[in-house]
Amino acid sequence: MTATPSASGPASPLDALRFAFGTLTVLPVRVSRWDRAAARGGMIAAPLVGVVVGLCAAVAGAALLRLGASPLVAAVAAVAVPAALTRGLHLDGLADTADGLGSGKPAQDALRVMKQSDIGPFGVLVLVLVLLAQVAAAADGYGQGALRGGGAVVAAAVAGRGAMTLGCRGGVPAARADGLGAAVASAVPRATAACVALLCAALAAAAVASWRGALAAVLALLCAELLLRRCVRRLGGVTGDVFGALCEAATTATYVALTLH
Repeated sequence: MTATPSASGPASPLDALRFAFGTLTVLPVRVSRWDRAAARGGMIAAPLVGVVVGLCAAVAGAALLRLGASPLVAAVAAVAVPAALTRGLHLDGLADTADGLGSGKPAQDALRVMKQSDIGPFGVLVLVLVLLAQVAAAADGYGQGALRGGGAVVAAAVAGRGAMTLGCRGGVPAARADGLGAAVASAVPRATAACVALLCAALAAAAVASWRGALAAVLALLCAELLLRRCVRRLGGVTGDVFGALCEAATTATYVALTLH
C-alpha cells in the first residue's frame, strides 16, 4: 500500500474502495486519500473486501477438493488465503489484543503491551484456538461439498469485515491519537453502520443460499460487539489491533455458527 497526502472534500466511491483494499489487504492498491472522508467510505466498503477475500479463499479450497484433497486440506488452504492476503495483520491484531486484555495492566500499560513486537502466552493461546476453530469449521463445510464449504468461507469473510465497520461507528473512541484506529474511529455514522450490518447478513445468506447464513452473520456481529465493548472499557477505545481482533472474532463465530445443524 502507498498513500498520498490527505485531501479535503467528499470522497468518491473509488477513493473509498482504494482506502478499503489498500488498508485491509496487501493487494497493490494505491490509497489516493488518507482523510476522514476516505476513511468513512473505506470502512463502509469493508464488507466488499470480505467478498473478494472470501471468494479467493473459497476458490483455493474448491480447487484442492477438485484435485482430490481432503476437506481438511481444503479448509487449511481456505483459512490460509485470507491470512496471506493481509500478511497476517488481522491475526496479529487478535494476538496483540489478547495479550493486552489478558495482561491485567492499566489501559496505557496494556496498550504498550499490544505495541510490542513479540507475542505473549495469551496471544499464542488465542491464536492457536481461533485457527483450529476456523479450520475445523471450514472442514465441516467442505465435507459437504465445495459449494457448501466455499459459501461458509465467503460468509465468514464478509461478517469479519462487517465487524470492523461496526467498530468504526460514531461514539466509539480511539484508544490512541495515532495509527489506523485513530484514523477510522467514529468515522461511520451509526445509521450507516446498522445498514452495513444488514447488508452483511444478506450477503452471508446469499453465500450459503440459506437464511442460516444471515443468522450466523448476526450472531457473529453480536460476538464482535461484546469484544468491542470489552476493549473500549478496558483500553479506552479502539486501535488497529482491536479491529483485527474484531475481524477474526466475527470470522470464527460465523464459521462455528454454520456448523450447528
